[in-house]
Amino acid sequence: MKKSTKNLAEGKFHEVKGKIKEVAGEALNKPELAIKGQAEKIAGKLQEKVGKVEKTAAEKSSRKH
Repeated sequence: MKKSTKNLAEGKFHEVKGKIKEVAGEALNKPELAIKGQAEKIAGKLQEKVGKVEKTAAEKSSRKH
């Protein structure tokens, strides 16, 4: 699996996992869990963006050759 694809998939996974933690923390009145969920969701979004940048860079690089 290409690094960009892996980052896209893992980023999306962490984004969803973080959202679940965030909602669970709010529903169970556990603010620390909600905060951890928010942080994981943001980290997932960043990882997904990295994957998109890597994919774009690889596509541009392959066009030059």
